[in-house]
Amino acid sequence: MARVRDHFEFVYTSKHGSWLNMAEIELNVMIGQYLNRRVGCPAEVETTVSAGQTYRNNFEAKIAEPFTTWQSTHQTYVYYIRH
Repeated sequence: MARVRDHFEFVYTSKHGSWLNMAEIELNVMIGQYLNRRVGCPAEVETTVSAGQTYRNNFEAKIAEPFTTWQSTHQTYVYYIRH
């Protein structure tokens, strides 16, 4: 078990820190989809981001977690213990 533990670095994450991760994901989506080109002026940025935000809100876009806790634990076991 020590061999597995040595591969991880444990970092404190606050109880309510997940909102920051979601905000970062949303910003990256905005940058990738709506601001992936040269923008001429601040007003154009505001218009583009506002249109993108309206679209995503109307579409009810969600952030999907790729793994459940069980899946993550299971994959860790399969990768480190079985190999």
